[in-house]
Amino acid sequence: MTGMLGMPGMDLAAFASAVPDAVVDRIRSARRILSLSHENPDADTLGASLAIVEIGRALGAHVTPVCADPPPQLYDFLVGADRVRPDPEAGVVYDLLVVSDCGTLERTGAVLDRHRALVTALPRVILDHHVSSGASGEADWIDPSAAATCEMITLLAHRLDVPLTAGDGALAANLMAGIVMDTATFQHPNATPRTLAVAAALVEAGAPLSEISRRLYRSKPTTQLRLFGRVLNRLETTLEGRVLWSALLDEDLLLADARPSESEGIIDLMSQSTSAEVAILFKEAGAATRISVRTRPGGVDATVLTGTFGGGGHARAAGATVELPLDAARPVVLAEAERLASLVVR
Repeated sequence: MTGMLGMPGMDLAAFASAVPDAVVDRIRSARRILSLSHENPDADTLGASLAIVEIGRALGAHVTPVCADPPPQLYDFLVGADRVRPDPEAGVVYDLLVVSDCGTLERTGAVLDRHRALVTALPRVILDHHVSSGASGEADWIDPSAAATCEMITLLAHRLDVPLTAGDGALAANLMAGIVMDTATFQHPNATPRTLAVAAALVEAGAPLSEISRRLYRSKPTTQLRLFGRVLNRLETTLEGRVLWSALLDEDLLLADARPSESEGIIDLMSQSTSAEVAILFKEAGAATRISVRTRPGGVDATVLTGTFGGGGHARAAGATVELPLDAARPVVLAEAERLASLVVR
């Protein structure tokens, strides 16, 4: 096999053997697929859901991409993002549900609330890479070793004999976006040799890696920069700097004239602290508080901290919703973070 510039092409066959046959069979036989993202979507869930659209089309299926929340403006460059709907199409008799990047149907948010009978009745495939995933259906594929759900779907496309160039490059570009987002352009320790091989295959198929990286990590509206400034200005530490935290208030969004989606990336910037074992961003969420957590390799497992409050994610990046207002949630979460950070010996 020869790729661009006459170089040997990337062969994903050995990696693609990890895709369960049940997943392949269900997607190959489906004719009308409901492709569902999690609420508050990011590049991985959107890229994965839109990739299912291109895969389904290549196999002759009709696919509807659905998400409870509209894709943030940051992801306008994803091919097909403008076709994401808040609800399934009326009159379409779906024969398969594919849920990307969330381990429980509850993470799909208001879509499940509005269409519970449909969502729970359909044969399903859940594709997810979160270690905290609770999915266990016969055709659910959970792979915590994957850096992104889009990494898994690249291998799925290979198993289904769908070329990564499908959709005039849309498939490769959308899959690359999810991988770039969830690895921070291959900076996180979750980027494995398989991740790099998959990314190389996507680049070979035409995915514009440098442009995707620029859009996701090196391009921000002024309103977002103002929002970052407000949050970083109230940065605090405890336990001699080993726990670092800040808060995003509803007021910050108003004063910065920023969208809620523009808070994306603040926690990753906070996690660049050289002294913090745990970085936490508290976000007001009505009567509750959302927390985003980042931890250093070899130290606190972020899923242990967020799991205390019913959340989950990955060892280095996780989140949860605490059913307390921010001022009440903060001391409870910080106490647990301090306890876990104090156990780390460097």
